[in-house]
Amino acid sequence: MNLIFRTILHRILSTRRSALGITDVGSMTMKVLPTDVDLLRHMNNGRYFSIMDIGRMDLLIRAGGWQKLRAKGFYPVMANETISFRKSLDLWKKFQLESRVVGYDDKAVFVEQRFVVDGQIYAQAMTRARFLRSSGGTVSVDELLETIGWDDEQPVMPDWVQEWADHVALPVSRADAPSVWE
Repeated sequence: MNLIFRTILHRILSTRRSALGITDVGSMTMKVLPTDVDLLRHMNNGRYFSIMDIGRMDLLIRAGGWQKLRAKGFYPVMANETISFRKSLDLWKKFQLESRVVGYDDKAVFVEQRFVVDGQIYAQAMTRARFLRSSGGTVSVDELLETIGWDDEQPVMPDWVQEWADHVALPVSRADAPSVWE
């Protein structure tokens, strides 16, 4: 099954699953398909990021944020992503994709995602998402929180997450961007 069909399927299924709070852990059962694997018959490292998109979509839909954001023309984009692999997910392996919001700062929302098999973490990722307007421009975190109706306390984000975000963000100007190629 190509990823577009898997995305459409889960988009439909997510609307039929139990509701979640925005800080709850969203969990989806998935299986490694032939279109997910590389020549070594385990999930291709790039595919993890694409499947994580589905997990974040599921969390947003089930928490009621997806509909509110689309109504205003807001959409998420990834600013930063990092992943650590512990074990390979082999062809036909069933796994749980867990997604949870760990916090936000003045510019972005942070989501942790884990690939879990029988209680063991096979891969773990941290993502940092910004939100844009379809009409152009960025959505402030304050406006984002108001739109989705976030009324919970701000989660206490681990210090390492903010340090990671501060260090992975490259300068905006190409002239200022460091390069290993020069």
